[in-house]
Amino acid sequence: MEVTFMKTERIHSLDALRAIMMMLGIVLHATEPYSLGDDAFWPKDPEARGISLNYIFGIIHIFRMPIFFMIAGFFGALLFYERGPQLMLKNRVRRIVAPFLVFVILLQPVITTVFSHNATVFDDKVSPLVTELGILPQITYHLWFLYYLIFITAASFLLALLFRRIPSVTSRITRSFEWLMWRRFLFIPLFSIIIFLMLVWMWDYWVPTSVSFEPDIKVLLFYSIFYFLGWVLFKSKHLLTGMMRHDWLFLLIGVGVFTARFFLRSSIDDVLFGALNAVMVWFFVFGITGLFVRYTSGHSKRLRYISDASYWVYLIHLPLVALFASLIVTWPFPAFVKFLIVSLFTTVTCFVSYHYAVRNTFIGQFLNGRRYRLE
Repeated sequence: MEVTFMKTERIHSLDALRAIMMMLGIVLHATEPYSLGDDAFWPKDPEARGISLNYIFGIIHIFRMPIFFMIAGFFGALLFYERGPQLMLKNRVRRIVAPFLVFVILLQPVITTVFSHNATVFDDKVSPLVTELGILPQITYHLWFLYYLIFITAASFLLALLFRRIPSVTSRITRSFEWLMWRRFLFIPLFSIIIFLMLVWMWDYWVPTSVSFEPDIKVLLFYSIFYFLGWVLFKSKHLLTGMMRHDWLFLLIGVGVFTARFFLRSSIDDVLFGALNAVMVWFFVFGITGLFVRYTSGHSKRLRYISDASYWVYLIHLPLVALFASLIVTWPFPAFVKFLIVSLFTTVTCFVSYHYAVRNTFIGQFLNGRRYRLE
């Protein structure tokens, strides 16, 4: 497939990628009530559990947030270099800081009520997501991504201002990055080692989800690597077409390694487990990004609509997933079927509410910067 170097086409592909990663939040969280094992946060359906849900959760959990932060870095750099520092700062406050502050407060009573209800229905322990009601929430819930993105964006903004004063250093970094990107089988081992060392520092086999308002510096630095990748990728935009090299191969390697690791877990120690994760994430990042560049670089009205709706979907989906899981608890279906039902109900509810209550209202203006005419 031929992909031109038009900036808008490349943004189409990354915009679509960002939207699909947001949509996968529904799939990821819909696996939670039906997966095997204990979970500190999610009450479990007592009648329906399946290992297939652990597989789905695990594979999405490896690549979703790294890709999120990479795309955030790309668009952050776009704003900084094409619109200027002041407009970038204004945009990030409007698109990240303000939605986080508003929705983390608005969603708190909703999430608390739904998860308390689930614990009763499932006859399970109360989730730590259920906090005392008050004006200020005690945790960030699923909005932790926005919370960490605020800190990483602020740091990148200050560093970008500094590096503008030393263009020779910036140029050397960009050239080194380009050299490595064209040598993908050198880039992946090198950055896999960096990720593995980060995991050793955390003393964990994958980066934890941190919902505390006290930022975890290790988690910040971990995701800063992917944000930096996206930022420098914008400086070398021509490398986006190079993402298509080996895209299918990289994705298949990632899926193959994950599958082998998943089913051989009992015979793999934590060190090797973490090492495999550190390698696997890069195959997924390059493979999935390459496929989106290959197949979604042109304008698509449908993908554009999904992209516009995805922010709203990301913000409101969590309590809906939990609510629908509790409503169908007595339905005599296996775990995977219940998972599909919850995913479908949540998706339909999110999009219907977006279309009629958000897209052409002040909420849409608040989230997306404009109101769209209903068609």
